Amino acid sequence: MGNMDYECPHRVSIPPSKPFLQSLRSTVKETFFPDDPFRQLHGQPTPRKLVLGLQYFIPILEWAPRYTFNSFKADLVAGITIASLAVPQGISYANLASLPPIIGLYSSFVPPLIYAMLGSSRDLAVGTVAVASLLISSMLGKEVSPVEHQRQYVQLALTATFFAGVFQASLGFLRLGFIVDFLSHATIVGFMGGAATVVCLQQLKGILGLVHFTHETDVLSVLHSIFTQVHQWRWESGLLGCCFLFFLLLTRYFSKRKPAFFWINAMAPLTSVILGSVLVYLTHAEKHGVQVIGHLKKGLNPLTVTELAFGSPHLTTAIKTGIITGVIALAEGIAVGRSPFSRTAVNFNAGCKSAVSNIVMATAVMITLLFLTPLFHYTPLVVLSSIIITAMLGLIDYEAAFHLWKLDKFDFVVCISSYIGVVFGSVEIGLVVAVSMSLLRVLISVARPRTTALGNIPNSMIYRSIDQYPNATKVPGVLILQIDGSIYFANANYLRERITRWIYEEVEDKLKATLQSEVIKKLDKSKFIESLGQEWIYLTVGEAVAACNFMLHTCKSNPQDSNV
Repeated sequence: MGNMDYECPHRVSIPPSKPFLQSLRSTVKETFFPDDPFRQLHGQPTPRKLVLGLQYFIPILEWAPRYTFNSFKADLVAGITIASLAVPQGISYANLASLPPIIGLYSSFVPPLIYAMLGSSRDLAVGTVAVASLLISSMLGKEVSPVEHQRQYVQLALTATFFAGVFQASLGFLRLGFIVDFLSHATIVGFMGGAATVVCLQQLKGILGLVHFTHETDVLSVLHSIFTQVHQWRWESGLLGCCFLFFLLLTRYFSKRKPAFFWINAMAPLTSVILGSVLVYLTHAEKHGVQVIGHLKKGLNPLTVTELAFGSPHLTTAIKTGIITGVIALAEGIAVGRSPFSRTAVNFNAGCKSAVSNIVMATAVMITLLFLTPLFHYTPLVVLSSIIITAMLGLIDYEAAFHLWKLDKFDFVVCISSYIGVVFGSVEIGLVVAVSMSLLRVLISVARPRTTALGNIPNSMIYRSIDQYPNATKVPGVLILQIDGSIYFANANYLRERITRWIYEEVEDKLKATLQSEVIKKLDKSKFIESLGQEWIYLTVGEAVAACNFMLHTCKSNPQDSNV
């Protein structure tokens, strides 16, 4: 067998071998540093490299010298705007985590200052997050009662958040942020929707004025806790909650219809807190079943490093809670940025120019801690519940779920599986389901790459999928396949069997096609090319087809050739 009479215009060259250490370094660089963060240092003198390196790790050194007064005016307005949202949200989410309200305010005081120096985004507004708050309450509340052993519970919560910070810092230092890429869009939509549903149901405790409530987060346990305490429902609290919930949803709807009035939505939570506090104070509603925050200590707390419970018998639970909280915070960070109720969206719409808006917000929260906390004494818990419900409804993206159904049924199954895992299991189970389904999707795409038969577009040398282009015609006697993916050990057997089936179904001839550089190198080292013959490897599909046509024509002209 041979085709020596056919001259191939282009030969497939075999890439030169690279030293192992050079290949390893290239692979590590592409894996952990795809953005090549130090490319700006190339060719710079040593002092300049030092300055650029410091600016990379401490971004405020890069933009602060160029900061202007006009930018400050915009950041001042944005900072005050997000502070009006951060204060009631901080108190609300602290209540969701079964922690003292003052701790929720600290989350919008210290972290924004740190982020303003080390953060790279000018729009991101740092503060409390709802799902992480719920997770802390559900996981730690099973170990230590936040009511009977409040100090021990607070210590465990501080320890869990410490490990969450260590975990996320490690991901950043080790450049492992790509792990979050395994959480597909469908996974995040389902997970966040389920978590938001659970959080909303949990807030029925505050709306109905219930004192005792389950620490479980699944929908069945929550509904059981609600309907077994019907006799303890307080109509005063329910009526007040429905009124404020309607007010918050109305302002949100209006701001969506008229984006220029985003500030109405941003100011609505603080307005609700003020109105609720004044109403309770004037009517003494706290004596008629409407629960209030109560006394808040004024001033700044000392450092709480000594409160970390490293010697606690529940340390394992705190570490587990911290790691899971860290993962969920990454997922929620992606999802909440798209929510019209998030601080980041408000910060952006308010016209922030830099991270100084976070500094303004932190300053406003500090002033609140120093002087204004007594004013929250009469704030009804039902208002906080209404604020949380309104925020969480923005995370239930049913339109995205419908879009997934139309676009990709498997992605829709992933989305619904994540949602069901959270709603009928727990936040932890939902997270496991979400990650497992995402990894399964990746493994399927790697282990079972799609193979497509190609045909020739008439009057051209272009070859496209026969399924996609009905006018593409098969070349008689030649089977052309396209593999949508790389070839690995994980899919080698599958591809061999699939190609064999293609051959049996289409033609009983030998298959040639253009291969990727890594595959070519492996075929060369395994002596496969030597045994097959270099003349049977082609650079393009068109050249391979032309050679096969030449051989078929030669075989028809010389039927005595027994080798063909």
